[in-house]
Amino acid sequence: MRRLTGVIYNCKDREIEKYTKEGMLSLGLIEPIITCDYDITSSGGSLNSILKSIKTDLLLLVSAESPVTFKPEGLEKVIERFSSEGVGLVYSDYYVTKGNKKVLYPLNDYQLGSVRDDFDFGWALFFSTSSIKKALGSYGSIPDVEYGALYDIRLKISIDHRIVHIPEPLYEVEEHGEKARPKSLFAYVDPKNRGIQEEMEGIFTEHLKRINAYIPAHRLKQVEESPYEFPVEASVVIPVKDRRKTIQEALGSALCQKTDFPYNIIVVDNHSTDGTSKILQEMADTHDTILHIIPERTDLAIGGCWNEAIFSKACGRYVVQLDSDDLYRDENVLQEMVNKLKEGRYGMVVGSYTLVDMDLNEIPPGIVDHREWTDENGHNNALRINGFGAPRGFDTSLLRRIGFLNVSYGEDYGIALKICRKYRVGRIFNSLYLCRRWSGNTDSSLTVDEKNRNDAFKDSLRTEEIMARILLNKKGGGDEG
Repeated sequence: MRRLTGVIYNCKDREIEKYTKEGMLSLGLIEPIITCDYDITSSGGSLNSILKSIKTDLLLLVSAESPVTFKPEGLEKVIERFSSEGVGLVYSDYYVTKGNKKVLYPLNDYQLGSVRDDFDFGWALFFSTSSIKKALGSYGSIPDVEYGALYDIRLKISIDHRIVHIPEPLYEVEEHGEKARPKSLFAYVDPKNRGIQEEMEGIFTEHLKRINAYIPAHRLKQVEESPYEFPVEASVVIPVKDRRKTIQEALGSALCQKTDFPYNIIVVDNHSTDGTSKILQEMADTHDTILHIIPERTDLAIGGCWNEAIFSKACGRYVVQLDSDDLYRDENVLQEMVNKLKEGRYGMVVGSYTLVDMDLNEIPPGIVDHREWTDENGHNNALRINGFGAPRGFDTSLLRRIGFLNVSYGEDYGIALKICRKYRVGRIFNSLYLCRRWSGNTDSSLTVDEKNRNDAFKDSLRTEEIMARILLNKKGGGDEG
């Protein structure tokens, strides 16, 4: 029988007895028990020190921030998985308990694109010590990092070993306040986390180089000038469905734009039923600038609505996004976005936005400017983070060659990844956009299952993109593939 070393980190002195005598680590399957009152998974020095002391076949890392309890058969099921060849890391679903209530907390399967540093493995991770040794032997020891030690070893293990998810709850964790809950949607762009993000970017960039998915900045191209005539220089694109409360304000902010070029506003009304269509038609009757499109198809998601706009004969040379519940900051946004697109012949330009509530009052973290982006590495780091920002502007001829996925989550992220694989992306770091956070947002108040589904979908986009970049590098970085 394989035996484990159990390491409990973030463990205070008063908790040690509970874990060793009353909790899951009293079970006979676990040989030595190591406890520490700090997070050994962050520091490279601390994790390296722990790994050198492991003598058993398997290593179990448990965070003691909330009490964790395993049943004997749970550990046996995990150990059984390691009998399969090539397994390096195992994790499982779990129950969250609060008082007498017990709720299943399912996790996602790991895939090639599950490369976010905040991928949710739960509270207990099981490692094969031989896989750790092989990974460190092949790809180097854990660097002297302050935050990303576990992230580094996980990525290294994933290159040659399988990371296995057991879709069954094998332990329980007590919920205290926000513990056992997902991180904030905007944690990775909060300025106070800048140092952490820079360290994670460095770890991730090295991973891309190891798997041959890294794209050097000098290979990125400018967009070739389109030979086609366009009816206007730019179009503001607004997909909308049932936004009676906000669409008039959004349109007002688009109508007031001051530009030295002609532009129009293409509103793709996805068969609204709440009165939005009436508002749009009345405004289109009053303003020639507004083109109100109701698609023939009834199966379109947000991405499909974007395709309706960019393939419309009315579409301009450039397109700039405006969500139906958001606003441009002032009347100069469209001019600034188009100037930037022309200036660098970029495939895409992304501005910065300010988070506001329904009444346009600023809310934390305030301005989201994605200053983690650099011209040298932003297109690589984009595979690690969860979004690009807003507003987004595109070269229409390039968009027509790629097209949006017909989905309502991740459609913007997916097309942005494809663009930055080969083309330069421009950034504007001053706020151009007011982004409302309210109950009507598509990512508001998600259930665990809905959040998992969204995360798994974005991981699948990353998987596809990583494979495409590996193929591109194998072909020498050309346009094929």
